[in-house]
Amino acid sequence: MKIYTRTGDSGETGLFGGPRVSKDDLRIEAYGTVDELNSVLGIARAALSAAMPGKFSVPDQTGESASAQSSPRAGYLRLDAWMERIQNELFDLGADLATPLETKASVNRMTKEPVTALENDIDSFEEDLQPLTAFILPGGSMTAAQLHAARTICRRAERRVIALASRDEINNFAMVYLNRLSDALFVAARWVNALSGIQDHEWTSSR
Repeated sequence: MKIYTRTGDSGETGLFGGPRVSKDDLRIEAYGTVDELNSVLGIARAALSAAMPGKFSVPDQTGESASAQSSPRAGYLRLDAWMERIQNELFDLGADLATPLETKASVNRMTKEPVTALENDIDSFEEDLQPLTAFILPGGSMTAAQLHAARTICRRAERRVIALASRDEINNFAMVYLNRLSDALFVAARWVNALSGIQDHEWTSSR
C-alpha cells in the first residue's frame, strides 16, 4: 500500500463510504483526536516497557490477575495488556467516527460491551487503591504521567465527538465510551503509581 496518495493535497479527505470533506471538519477533528489519544497510549506503553524488570517480550504470564501489591512484573504485564486492548478499541472507535451512520460501508461500531468492560476495569483497579480524599496532581512515574496526559486528550476527544453529535447523527456509544475511558485512565495512572511505590501528590491551593 502506497503511503502518499496526493489526494489530500487540496485540504480535503474522504470518509469511509462517504463524501470528501475538509480536513478541519468536525468529524475529522473527532477521529483525529482519538488517533492522538492512541498515540499517547503508545508512549505510555513504551515507558512501561522501559521500566519493567526482566525481558519484556517473554510471554511467561499475562498478568491479568495481578494487583498493585503483586510483583511489579506481573502488574506491568497486566497494565500493558490492558492498554493494548484499549488501543485496539480506539482504532475501532476511530473507524466508527470516520464512517457516517447513513453510509452502507461495513465497519465495527462501538457497542455497550467495551463500555461495560471499562466499568469493570475501573472497579478492579480501584480495589487496590486507597479512596481519594483530595484532588491529585498529574504525575508520578513516567507511565502514570503519560496516562494522565492520555486522560486529558480523551476528554478533548469527547468534546470533539459531542460537537460532531450536535451536527450529525452518530453512534451514541462513541461518547459514552470516551467518558468511561477518561475515568479508567485516571484510575490506571493511580494504579501504576501504587504498583511502583510512588505516592500521588495532592493538590494544595495557593489561597
